[in-house]
Amino acid sequence: MSLEERIARADERGLAASGLACLDRCLPLLDGDEELLRPLWGSLADGSDWSAPLEKARGALLGLGGEEAAGAGGDGHAEAVRLVAHMLDTAPAERTAEAVRPWAESCSAVSLRVHRLLDPAAEGAPDPAGTEDPPPLVAAELRRQITVLELLEGHGKQGLRRALDVSGEGRRVLRAVVSRRVRGNAESGV
Repeated sequence: MSLEERIARADERGLAASGLACLDRCLPLLDGDEELLRPLWGSLADGSDWSAPLEKARGALLGLGGEEAAGAGGDGHAEAVRLVAHMLDTAPAERTAEAVRPWAESCSAVSLRVHRLLDPAAEGAPDPAGTEDPPPLVAAELRRQITVLELLEGHGKQGLRRALDVSGEGRRVLRAVVSRRVRGNAESGV
C-alpha cells in the first residue's frame, strides 16, 4: 500500500501522529529542543486537547533557526527551515480527522521535500519522477512515514511509543545531515 493510500485510510490519531512525526523529524532545522513536542505526543496518547501544547510549541519554536541559522546551510537549508516553520504554523488546533487530514498530507509532502533539499545525493539532480529511485535520505524518510502509519493502524494508541522512537531515529539522522552541511559550508566559506 502506498503512503498516499495509508494516509487516506488513517483515522484522526493516525493522521495527527503522522503529521506530528514529520514535524518531529524535521525539528533540527528549527534548532528546537525535542522535548517541546512531547506534550503533543502525550495528548495523542491520552486523547486530550492538543491546542494549548501546540501554541506553546509554536511560541517556543517559531523564530528559532532564523535568518542566520537558515543561511548557514545554504539556499536549500534556508528553504527547508521555512518549510518546517510553515508545517508547525499550519497545524490545526482542532484535532479532528477533517482538520488534521490536509495537514498530515501537507506534512508528508513537506517532510519529503525537506529531506530532498538536504540530501547530499540529490544536489543538482532534478526531482525524481515516475519510477526513478529517490535519493537515500528521501527513501529513508518515506519508509519512516509508512512505518508510523502502519504502527498506528495496526496498534492504535499502543503504536505511539514505537512511532515516537521511529521519529527520534529520523530526527537524529537529519540532525547529523544538517550539522555536516553547516560545517561543510562554514569550511568552504559559503
